[in-house]
Amino acid sequence: MPNRRPHDHFVASLFKVEIEGVTQGAFTAMEGLEVEVDVAQYADGDDRIMRKRPGRIHYGNLVLKRGYVDSDELWAWFKAVLDGKVERKAGSVILCNDAGDEVHRYNFFEGWPCKWKGFTFDARSSDTLVEELHIAVEKIERG
Repeated sequence: MPNRRPHDHFVASLFKVEIEGVTQGAFTAMEGLEVEVDVAQYADGDDRIMRKRPGRIHYGNLVLKRGYVDSDELWAWFKAVLDGKVERKAGSVILCNDAGDEVHRYNFFEGWPCKWKGFTFDARSSDTLVEELHIAVEKIERG
């Protein structure tokens, strides 16, 4: 049983990624879970102070990394975009506790792969081959 106190930080390695219809995940890293609101400035009559209000909302692209496995499932999803057939998917990034139980879930919507990054080959290395998949998303919610 984990010895966690309520104020202890969570470990960055305890997460899961679920993508609608994707069975081959096993991601080792994920970043880009972000949202930003533009600040729109405006003048209000004779008021000398520039006023500010929320503007458009922007969501970051998710960057998923994993050790290469012999499956073309993610490549096929990206290849469809290259062929002009965008297949949008929903999914979740799940923060887990020490026991592997879900703590928080961040759901993303209308996601599609916008970048694939291949491997670094090095004859002197025994490191795992890592591939990256960048997913453009239109909305993120904390579920």
